[in-house]
Amino acid sequence: MTPAANAVELTGVGKQFGETRALDGVELTVGAGEFVALIGPSGCGKSTLLRVIADLIEPTTGTALVSGKPAAQARKDQDYGFAFQQAGLLEWRTVEKNVELPLELAGLGKPERKARSRELLALMGLEEFARHRPSQLSGGMQQRVAIARALAPRPGLLLMDEPFGALDEMTRERMQSELIRICAETGAAVVFVTHSIPEAVFLANRVVVMSPRPGRITHVVQVPLGARDEDTRESDRFYAGVTEVREALRGRLPENAGAAADPVAAVPATPPALKKELG
Repeated sequence: MTPAANAVELTGVGKQFGETRALDGVELTVGAGEFVALIGPSGCGKSTLLRVIADLIEPTTGTALVSGKPAAQARKDQDYGFAFQQAGLLEWRTVEKNVELPLELAGLGKPERKARSRELLALMGLEEFARHRPSQLSGGMQQRVAIARALAPRPGLLLMDEPFGALDEMTRERMQSELIRICAETGAAVVFVTHSIPEAVFLANRVVVMSPRPGRITHVVQVPLGARDEDTRESDRFYAGVTEVREALRGRLPENAGAAADPVAAVPATPPALKKELG
């Protein structure tokens, strides 16, 4: 059997906006089914990098491949789905019609669109809201609809730009757990932009730390937490991962030094004050 192509391959990616260098020499590979979080200071180019992967903007230098194809071709083939910070649902369409939208644009027949929409709404636990309008849903429910819409064409890659940033903390944690479940059931790879260190560590297999502008990858932190559940947030491995990412963001680790296979061994024991702060 031919191995699946990597979900993303970035080689020497740079992006210039006028006199501003937003990205510089970014090299990143995301494997099929892998969850990678991008984190860094505001303005470091995280969202710009996500848009390069999505072919929403072209890199000034370097190349971007998605599922083994040039990003432009992957966009045409609907090889990825995109979820933004705001759900961006169309109020004049029902929930199920919002989920059907990318399939409708691709020319899929009505019975197939309806069946796929119902399948995804069941996955999200929203079957009973299929005929509702977006304004009748909570913020967390709207985000689940947006994720369902992004998954409708069965993409191998899901791009997410701070999709839970506007949610309250309890809803955000619940959505994080839901996203892990959804990814496990669909097998999609994820590139996830966030400003939250605990969110990045809880969700990702690897946390990619970026420098201030021009954005470069300074560290890649492995997060071997295994299965994630609510107890994970109280574990020493979780706190150790949070500490390592925080130290990388503060520039206290050597750049591009790689990460230890076990973050618990890579950083000192988490002090009680940090546990209290995160808990």
